[in-house]
Amino acid sequence: MKRIAYICADPGVPVFGCKGASVHVQEVIRAMHRLGATVELFAARIGGDVPNDLRHLRVHQLPTPPKGELAERERALLAANDALATALSEAGPFDLIYERYSLWSFAAMKFARARGVRSVLEVNAPLIDEQAAHRGLSDRDAAEAVAKRAFDAASVIGCVSEGVAQWVRSRIEDKSAVIEPDGRARRSARAAASVEESNPSTKVHVVPNAVNPHRFGPKVKAHQPPSGDAFVVGFVGTLKPWHGLPVLADAFIQFHAQNPAARLLIVGDGPERDALSSALAARGLSDAVHFTGAVTPEEIPGWLASMHVAVAPYPALDNFYFSPLKLFEYLAAGLPTVASRIGQVTELLREGETGLLVTPGDPTSLCSTLARLRADASLRAQLGANGRAYVERHHTWDAAVARLLKLAKN
Repeated sequence: MKRIAYICADPGVPVFGCKGASVHVQEVIRAMHRLGATVELFAARIGGDVPNDLRHLRVHQLPTPPKGELAERERALLAANDALATALSEAGPFDLIYERYSLWSFAAMKFARARGVRSVLEVNAPLIDEQAAHRGLSDRDAAEAVAKRAFDAASVIGCVSEGVAQWVRSRIEDKSAVIEPDGRARRSARAAASVEESNPSTKVHVVPNAVNPHRFGPKVKAHQPPSGDAFVVGFVGTLKPWHGLPVLADAFIQFHAQNPAARLLIVGDGPERDALSSALAARGLSDAVHFTGAVTPEEIPGWLASMHVAVAPYPALDNFYFSPLKLFEYLAAGLPTVASRIGQVTELLREGETGLLVTPGDPTSLCSTLARLRADASLRAQLGANGRAYVERHHTWDAAVARLLKLAKN
């Protein structure tokens, strides 16, 4: 794959911003470069400054939707497919079309199929469900139709977790499937039997998120080295409801009562920050907590180096479809990692080997595990070393992207 078009038509993803999605886009492009490809980026939202190592990247600006009424924005994003198809035609030819799935974009996959070019559609979340639940969706039928067109046209669909893969399969396995209002696909028993025989979803593959381990490790300088006997518990991520921040607050309140030198380091920003800060301040812990606010991807390794333990306290969710980028980075940084026993987390963190697992939504379970690590430096060192070795062997961006490119060649 010598020449690749990478498309991110989602206006909610600033390609050179601070979000986890921003890191994902950048690292995939870097891996493509390391694998010998020339990449051109087509993006709706550029974000911040282009990192120095990506300044050679040719960037094509896609249309951005107007601010205002939801239905109007959706129509504008749908109409932007024409501009994307034109941009690809003018910049081509390409050996591969690679797109990060976004809610209203189908032109890239259709463009590739029409020209006999292989394509990869990377699906990171059930975006239709997320949009409807958290941000608002005016025309769900249109969003479902766009997803169906993109999924059907793609040569390969790479999903970050089995939960996401199941969501995709429900939309492509049966041509006659009816999408219910809640997003689930319904089909007759006869149709289901036919699907099992033909198995058209074999192009759907689970390729979890990954990490560039060279960015992390013992040689990274801490931004805020722990002082004295301080024991720093850290969290990295956008402060959203599904990250279990109330559980983290309750657990830290308990932990600090037992360990007055404990400190909480929150790296990132988001809508839950005020509630988290208020909960801790109400218990007199403002001085024991540091909020960095939004930080660039380049700053993350230094903040991880400032922690003794890293946590991902996800609550109990009925459909945990995440492939948490933070976990791969925690492990690459050599940090002993504590996370909820849920979904893909249990595949990454093998209890007592690469991390420690706690009951989702249970602050007491999290507190007791932090206390265990606080008291056992050798366990912290062992978990940190094992975790880094694990991601180096199994979850690098180079390996993940190489797998997707190999699948696209088949």
